[in-house]
Amino acid sequence: MKPIFVSNIFFAKIIIMQSDQFDYFPILMQLVLAVGFVVATIIGSSFLGPKRSSKNKDKNFECGIESVGNARMPFSVKYFLVAILFVLFDVEVIFMYPWAVNFREMGFEGLMKMGIFMFLLVVGFFYVMKKKGLEWE
Repeated sequence: MKPIFVSNIFFAKIIIMQSDQFDYFPILMQLVLAVGFVVATIIGSSFLGPKRSSKNKDKNFECGIESVGNARMPFSVKYFLVAILFVLFDVEVIFMYPWAVNFREMGFEGLMKMGIFMFLLVVGFFYVMKKKGLEWE
């Protein structure tokens, strides 16, 4: 794109805005290509795939076990509690990686902050252990 020199400031702003909008073209192109690929794959598989259905193939199947009963059975709250605790402690561990990489730059202040963070993490862990949140019955 050739630089255009305009004496009027209003026209210069319009030219700059047009070039800024053109910078988003690669993102739009990638989005169109990604959506196009997904749509073409789905349509192509419906035309190219085998169309053999039978009573045995149309049955519900999961993990090699026959389905018995209602699929809307309630799960134990313990399952969700363990899953949330796992995510919580896992995310807290992720915060340690940037600290370990920047340990020298952060100095003693960073060490103290991570000490407080680890202390709170251990207190939370012992609280969960005391409440028997991770015990599977």
